Amino acid sequence: MVSKASVVTPERYASGYTYQDYFDQVIKVNKNWFQQLYDSCQVSAEDTEFFRQAIQHPRGPHHMMVIGEDWCPDVFRGMPVMARIAEAADMGIRIFPRDANMDIMNEFLKEGQWASIPAVVFYTTKHEYICHWIERPVSADKEMKEVQAQLQEEMLNASDPEIRAAARTQNQTRYPAWQQESIREIREMLSQHMGS
Repeated sequence: MVSKASVVTPERYASGYTYQDYFDQVIKVNKNWFQQLYDSCQVSAEDTEFFRQAIQHPRGPHHMMVIGEDWCPDVFRGMPVMARIAEAADMGIRIFPRDANMDIMNEFLKEGQWASIPAVVFYTTKHEYICHWIERPVSADKEMKEVQAQLQEEMLNASDPEIRAAARTQNQTRYPAWQQESIREIREMLSQHMGS
């Protein structure tokens, strides 16, 4: 649950990076992944229309905040999606590196325990908290577990690091589908909040 006295004031929000500034100034690793997944991510006409209408809703998302770190696969897969949503809807977006902003991260812990990233938080025009989405779509969690289990069976003599590396390679082929599933989940979450 997000506290009522959030450390993310409008002024603090405004101090965050734009996506382009984050890309230019902060990303030290995985820049190629950020660019590739940004370039390949498409927000459909139907999704664009939904987000454009949502920002007009009295309880709709006017701007979003993303917490992340460039070394995290969930971030370099997910953050470009959020940038594309923001562009499609003309929605504000500000990015905060997690490790330098743990006071913010602590408000949006996964299941109240884990500093999972990316954490994507939506706010109204008046900077009132709406809802937040964390880490990856549910389908990605399920598929990642299935791939890991399958590889453990197939690679009986392999070490854990070898199995994890093979799983990472297989999971990367699912990134575009997981990006689209992220959009679907965010639409559903915002629809529920707005009562539509």
